[in-house]
Amino acid sequence: MKKILFLLSFFICVNAFSQLLSSNLEKKTLALGEVNHLVIKIDNLKSNAVVTAPKNELLPFHFEEIKDSVSINANTYERKIEFSVYEEGTFKIPELEFKVGQKLLKTIPYEIEVINTATKEDQINDIMKNKEVDLEVTDYWQLYKWYLLAVIAFVCLVITVIMIVKYGRKSKDSPVVATNQTLKELDSLKKKKYIEDGNYRLFYVELIDISRKFITKQYRIPADVLLTDDLIVLMKENNTISQDNEKIVEDVFLRGDLVKFAKTFPDKDLMEKDFAEIRDFVKRSSKDIEFENLRKDV
Repeated sequence: MKKILFLLSFFICVNAFSQLLSSNLEKKTLALGEVNHLVIKIDNLKSNAVVTAPKNELLPFHFEEIKDSVSINANTYERKIEFSVYEEGTFKIPELEFKVGQKLLKTIPYEIEVINTATKEDQINDIMKNKEVDLEVTDYWQLYKWYLLAVIAFVCLVITVIMIVKYGRKSKDSPVVATNQTLKELDSLKKKKYIEDGNYRLFYVELIDISRKFITKQYRIPADVLLTDDLIVLMKENNTISQDNEKIVEDVFLRGDLVKFAKTFPDKDLMEKDFAEIRDFVKRSSKDIEFENLRKDV
């Protein structure tokens, strides 16, 4: 009998001096979006601090917390949570931990079933009738400005691509570009001083190579692969190059072939003359191209 009284006294003392945690869930079955309440209470705090999850972060992510209020005094801690669930199924509220002083307390777990109470026969009524609003130009602009800007940007892109394809390549292959490039090559040949040194063979080899490349690019005549006689015949038949320019090309190219096979030995004056005439031919070539374009247009 004494033992029973001793144990009873011990449990009374323990309960009297320890913290007591209780929790209460209002509903265990909910409709979609229905509000439910969970109340957690801790008694006999004895001014101990309560450490737990911060507001609106106590429940798992399936639970949409609407309101999370905490009231606390020296002896009591109470937390009231309003929440809803917007998915069908069964969801669990696990044990929730609360640390009071050095002691860890846990709530009991709960299981909540969420059901959809709507039926096919339910009639959905608008809260209020639709209201007609007159839109102004600025309103239409705000609605469709991004579509309009996208169309404008696309059109500009298409125009840019067409311009590049149509004119970009032509600018690189224009008569002026070809002329300037060849004049630079002729200047480089001049700086090698083949004329001053009497090196007529290298002079004519490089002069004719530069001229052949220029004719191929400027007049679209395959001068880089044709023999001199065939090139002269083709130039006369083609009529793209003016007669004065044809005469210069013919004389210089034929002389270059003779020099190459050591059948003639030009002096410095003749080399200077041939260089100057080829240079003038290159400069005048743009007029041949302009005349040819006019002839095609007619």
